Amino acid sequence: MPNQLSLEQNYPNPFNSSTTIEYGLAEAGRVRIAIYDLLGRRVETLIDEEIQAGRHQVMWHASGYSSGVYFYRFEAGDFTDTKRMMYLK
Repeated sequence: MPNQLSLEQNYPNPFNSSTTIEYGLAEAGRVRIAIYDLLGRRVETLIDEEIQAGRHQVMWHASGYSSGVYFYRFEAGDFTDTKRMMYLK
């Protein structure tokens, strides 16, 4: 069981068609993970719901998007973190 909120780097990175994002929650709460393009436009929301404490993962299937740099933003309570990823077709 994680003792703090955490967001891991996606893997694989760079990726082709899909990638996995892992995160940890010390206690249950509302989680939001959204994907943004290089211009800061939200392109997809992967999670926006109450999640139980523990280690979790979510996959992003990007086959409908163009190659390039994307960011994923993790929000849980007062904690926010953003990481970069590269999609290569």
